[in-house]
Amino acid sequence: MIAFNRVASITPGKTAAAIAFGKEISAYMKSAYHVDLEMLVPVGGNPQRLAWSARYADLAALDAVNGKILGDKKYWEILNKNSDLFLSGSIHDSMWRTV
Repeated sequence: MIAFNRVASITPGKTAAAIAFGKEISAYMKSAYHVDLEMLVPVGGNPQRLAWSARYADLAALDAVNGKILGDKKYWEILNKNSDLFLSGSIHDSMWRTV
């Protein structure tokens, strides 16, 4: 099992809009790709962050979804209209394998 995580820092004053976007993109991933994208907020540390986490059976499954997303106009439309909600350069991705 592969856990994919993405963390992004929210632009000051945009927390409510960022959370609304997080819910929108999570719902879209569920409807378009059957991916359960869980949205997370920090309990400690910098509160101006959002994270998303999804689990995939293996790297091939993750790669298959990522390949489809690259050509998905609606996905990119959602991301581009909300790009001002997050600080440039603050996105950090990680992948973990369960043992």
